[in-house]
Amino acid sequence: MATRPLWHCPRCGRSFANRNQSHSCGLGQLDRHFERTSPEMRRIYEAFLAMLESFGPVTILPEKTRIAFHVRMSFAQLTVRRNWMLGHLVLARRVENPLFTRVETFSPRNHAHHFRLEQADEVEWLRDHAREAYAVGRQEHLA
Repeated sequence: MATRPLWHCPRCGRSFANRNQSHSCGLGQLDRHFERTSPEMRRIYEAFLAMLESFGPVTILPEKTRIAFHVRMSFAQLTVRRNWMLGHLVLARRVENPLFTRVETFSPRNHAHHFRLEQADEVEWLRDHAREAYAVGRQEHLA
């Protein structure tokens, strides 16, 4: 894991790997993401969180429009819709896989792999890539 100290926003207290990283201060309430959704959306979230926590500790950041998952940096996110879940995993390499609806490249070691889930049992399909994203969240790819 990277050893450089984390920077904490003096306004909201959120930690970041990079000093003065742009963000919107203020976290929302997790339960608000599940208002007016099918019960399956909460099951998807719980399965996704349990998978991520099987790799190690995770900080949950419920923001206005998404739920981010953070270690040293945010490495995954979910956006709750009424009957499906959108999300992405940040990987240090570009992976072409039918699981991903698209891949956005931001830098040579920063690629957002987008996916869509409709059932909680689909979460397990992401396990290997989620483990890799967790390592990115720990910044192991920078060692």
